[in-house]
Amino acid sequence: MNLFEERKAEAMLIKQMCPAFDSPDWIYELKLDGFRCLAYLDKKETDLRNKRNVRVLDKFPELRDIKNCVAGRGILDGEVVVMKNGVPDFYELQRRTLLTDPFKIALAAERFPASFVAYDCLFCGEEELLDMPLMQRKEKLAALFLRETPRFAFSRFIEGRGTSLYQLCEEQELEGVVAKHKGSLYHMGKRTKDWVKIKRMADDDFVVAGYIRKGINHYSLILSKYRKGTLVYKGHLSSGVTKEAISCLSPVTDAVLPLFPIAETKGAVWVKPEKVCRVEYMPNTKNSLRQPVFRGYRDDVMPWEAEEIE
Repeated sequence: MNLFEERKAEAMLIKQMCPAFDSPDWIYELKLDGFRCLAYLDKKETDLRNKRNVRVLDKFPELRDIKNCVAGRGILDGEVVVMKNGVPDFYELQRRTLLTDPFKIALAAERFPASFVAYDCLFCGEEELLDMPLMQRKEKLAALFLRETPRFAFSRFIEGRGTSLYQLCEEQELEGVVAKHKGSLYHMGKRTKDWVKIKRMADDDFVVAGYIRKGINHYSLILSKYRKGTLVYKGHLSSGVTKEAISCLSPVTDAVLPLFPIAETKGAVWVKPEKVCRVEYMPNTKNSLRQPVFRGYRDDVMPWEAEEIE
């Protein structure tokens, strides 16, 4: 069986953020505020899978026909986004991922339809492209497209001029830029320094270890990350945390963190460490969460993937 038939491909991951820069050896793309997805496409089927390798097409039935927009079978790496007022809206996207009722899913698909934006190609026709340099994979991706539609597009890029693209993102209040080395190979499931994020706001994933009730409908999440297989305390988060976010958690009797600051976790309700949340914060040099904001849960990230990066 080949990579397409096995359905076990894994997305390559970005290891770090950096300031905006210019280089003739790099390309620059807009960073879309969506969630990562691999699309297995051929004439028979559209199969969308998140980073957990879970099928998600049932959540986005309006993407079922994107298979008709490609010339042959392929595995495309890209982003599922929901546009609102001309820009990606992660909140509406997250709301759609939580829907389970087919009628509500159909209504949401009409009101806030999703799109798949492809930016890489892992497999084309009968050929595996993992050991092919990025720019050659980009050529394969473009050749695979028969047409673009409002539901299916491929990401444009510019060469060499990352600073000007980032400045445009700041002016338009977009999320940021992803810089990619032209010669980068595709290392499935691995974090790479060949792709870097250039963002107005930093973000990171944390495992929710518990919460503290601060008042009526006012809560603070207890955040953690894995360090060599053990959960460690990383801080608190209150901004953006709703009663609905708390209702998704499963309380347990015992503390889930082996070591934690008693004063900071007084009154804590510990929960099963199964929910990963996305946190946005102001970049700083102290590796701390400055002005953190809760941006929702990540159904496409496993708890053990939220680990400290050395």
